[in-house]
Formats: sequence, structure tokens, C-alpha cells
Amino acid sequence: MEIFETRVAREVPGAWLVVGGAGYIGSHVVRRLRQDGRAVVALDDLSTGDAARVPDDVPLVIGSFADRVLVSAVLREHRIVGVIHLAARKSATESVSYPRRYYRDNVEGMRVLLDEMVDAGVTRFLLSSSASVYGVPSDPMVTEATPTAPISPYGETKLICEWLLRSAGRANGLSWVALRYFNVVGADDPLLADTSHDNLFPLVFQEVAAGRPATVTGVDYQTKDGTGVRDYVHVADVADAHAAAVERLERQQSADVYNVGTGVGYSVLEVLDAIRSISGLPVEVVALPRRPGDAPEIVANVDKIARELAWKAGYDLEAMVRSAWRAWSRLDAASAL
Repeated sequence: MEIFETRVAREVPGAWLVVGGAGYIGSHVVRRLRQDGRAVVALDDLSTGDAARVPDDVPLVIGSFADRVLVSAVLREHRIVGVIHLAARKSATESVSYPRRYYRDNVEGMRVLLDEMVDAGVTRFLLSSSASVYGVPSDPMVTEATPTAPISPYGETKLICEWLLRSAGRANGLSWVALRYFNVVGADDPLLADTSHDNLFPLVFQEVAAGRPATVTGVDYQTKDGTGVRDYVHVADVADAHAAAVERLERQQSADVYNVGTGVGYSVLEVLDAIRSISGLPVEVVALPRRPGDAPEIVANVDKIARELAWKAGYDLEAMVRSAWRAWSRLDAASAL
């Protein structure tokens, strides 16, 4: 099968394949690996990604990771040595309404990707997982050993992907790492800004810029100010975590899961205060009832990733909000021209 690319690219021996490489997180990961001097190929169907996010020196293959023939061709023609899988449907709320769609795309796509990797002899796999696998934990500070009990089809699919990867590791000798992201925010460049309609920061920015109040779902939790508390982590730190995991996979056989967060929880009102301060705009708040299943508080224990991968987040809340607001503002201004 001929691989359709957006640009003519040189052959890249020994490359890492970033599935979802034109997405918000994926594009940051691609740039981070290129900074380290690694060869990278991006695969993305552009359903939510943007080809402009991918550097000119990185081959971009447009297509689905569930396309068996395409994936096989990419793995072989680009001599892929490892796969970083970031592509998935990711809205917990949407997944409740469309569970079969989430199982089809996230789980079946993962199975196809693993099948073709095994057939092609590619033995390294880095999975984008999620804190959603923990559900509503009894202890808000979660370690990798905290029982997993996802409460949405999205969280279920992420956990099943981890199970698939673990089983393939045992059966087929794959070396793997799964990174359980917490709430990823910020941007290194306006071109790479988070434009999702499901994430807190861009949702609030959009409302604030339009002079509308920000909605807060749940103001009666047993937390510091009654609103939900979450661990927010800058996307550049997340990209660094991927680079550390890639180095680990290149160095030794692995079968590990790691939390990727800051280890610090911020409430929704604290985030809104930071946005108010940095944007200089008034941020009015409208309180809505809790969403069913939302955890009052969940924060990452990051001792394991610090100890084993020598990784630690470097951005605090103010820096995260500032980078996100700067990127979103420039992107919004550009779109208005």
C-alpha cells in the first residue's frame, strides 16, 4: 500500500512512530524527541490533529492506527524501532453516550496496532494512559498501586489498553511503559495550543473572552473551597516524561506504569483565580450541580517516576496558566484575522 504523506520525506531508519503526532500532546512529544536527536515519524488521521503542528523534517502519514495495512507499511518502510501511542477518543462525558464508539476506536485500534507491531518485530511500546483508570479513589493521593475502578467507558478503554499491553508484553516479549496522565494543560507554542472543547482551560478561556461566566460543576465537595481538586501538569513536562520513558525503553526491558502529574492538587476556584489574575479579565462563576461520578479530589503520587525515570514536573500553576493563556490568546487573535 502506498503511504500518503503531506510532504516528501527522507527515509528515517531507526525511527520512533508517534501515533497521534499531530495532536495537542503528540505534537509536543514529537518536538521533544527531535530536540533529543531522535528520528520520528508521525501517524495521525487529523480528525482532531493539525498537520501544521508537525515539524517539516518529520514525515507525517495521514491515516488511522486501526488501518492494518497502513500501519504495517509504516512500520516496515520507516524501520520503526518503537511506538508511542497517543491517539484515542478522550472525552469521559461523551463516552457515556457513545460507549461502543469508544470501545471500537480505543480498544480495537490498540489491538490492531499491537498485532502489526508483533508481526513487524517492533518490540518497544509507550502508551498514553490516564488517571481516569482510578475512578473515584478512597484516598485522593493515588499511587500506581491504587486499585483501578474507572467510572466511564473512556476510563475503561484506557485500562483495557493497559491490560492488552501487559499481556502482549508477556506473550510476545514487548518492552513497554504506560504513562497515566493527570490533567494536561499549557503550551510551548501558540501553534501547539490546546483547542479541545472538553478541557477546562480552553473552555474557560473561551467563556472569559466572550464575557460569559465560567461554569463550575460541584461546589459542595469536602475540599478546601468546595470545588473539585485536580492535579494539573504542563504539556511540556508531559513531553519530557515521554522522553525519559523512551530512554528507559531503549536502555532496558520494561513493563511499568507511571503517574504523570505534579503531586500538587489545585481546586477549580484556584485555577479560576489564576486565570483572572493572568488574563486581567473578570471571571464570573456560575455554580452547577455535581456531575455524577466526579471525584472530589485526585492527585498523583509521583514518587515512582521520580525514582525510576528521574522525572519531575517543573511548572507550577501560575506558569501553566500563563503559557496556556498566551498560546490561546495568540491563536484566537490569529483566527480572528
